Amino acid sequence: MSHDPCTNGISRRKAAALMGLATLGLASPAYAQEWPSRAIRIIVPYAPGGIADLVARLIQPGLQESLRQPVVIENKPGASGSLGTEFVARSQPDGYTLLLALAAPQTLNQSIYKVGYDGVKDFAPITLINTNPLVLMAHPDLPVRNVQELIAYAKARPGVLNFAGAGGLTQFSGEIMKYMAGIDMVHVPYRGGAPAVAAAAAGDVQLTFANYSDALTWMKSGRLRPLAITSSKRFAQSPELPTMAESGLPGYEVTGWSGILAPAGTPAAIIDRLAGVLRPLLTSAEMKKRMDTIGAEPGGTSPAEFGQQIAAETVKWADFVQRTGIKVGQ
Repeated sequence: MSHDPCTNGISRRKAAALMGLATLGLASPAYAQEWPSRAIRIIVPYAPGGIADLVARLIQPGLQESLRQPVVIENKPGASGSLGTEFVARSQPDGYTLLLALAAPQTLNQSIYKVGYDGVKDFAPITLINTNPLVLMAHPDLPVRNVQELIAYAKARPGVLNFAGAGGLTQFSGEIMKYMAGIDMVHVPYRGGAPAVAAAAAGDVQLTFANYSDALTWMKSGRLRPLAITSSKRFAQSPELPTMAESGLPGYEVTGWSGILAPAGTPAAIIDRLAGVLRPLLTSAEMKKRMDTIGAEPGGTSPAEFGQQIAAETVKWADFVQRTGIKVGQ
């Protein structure tokens, strides 16, 4: 990505949005009642089959039923999630184009890549959809059974190990491990989490950091060997898996999440209506069961709470990148 976050295109879009809001009387209730009058699309910035796509399709039926309009899922993968994210940042703030936002494109990418959007300023938060840990997994042919053995193996063979990822947190998890453990591994990029995990299972690469949902089937089948989980606490669905921090890397923590955002300038009444539909859906017992099947925990925060989370994580990752000097190729 080569655009500057303050491009003229985005500035013009913001100006148009402000004019539109003035015309609407700052998102009057009457306007919200008229919305939606046609199909709504949710942009997923990764390839089909990964957790972002799965989560979008979990909330799709409930949204359609409540809003009485079609909800279309549109995948726009590329540039570690930045391509689809920027597309939504540049879209009209009319409530008809939403983003299935993920942690890395929203809070991390602008610290390590050149992107054409600001993950905080160019979006209106609606709600957190889910959180999910990542899992470090090894191909069974790799003679390691835990993180300490992996680190020792890597130190004895600098540059020999490689790991698959889809950019974002799946790559950054490995970069953090390399930094904290003082080892050298090569990242092999894939266009989505599911293809990256499949490549590791096939033996094309030796390791992968994957969202729990992408890892689940391969772990159960024995095609990949789980070594540790990236969250700060053990995960209820796999309590036997130690955390990376427990495995000799104290302070290591990476947690994935997804949520729904709209372009900045979207009328507040539309944001409130979407949040009002999504939050009861996400806190239902039925959704909890569905989230369990993909190794995720449902969210349901308010727009303000979700906005605070995004802002705090953006600061956290920017500080980490600046302190460590970590470089990530795209």
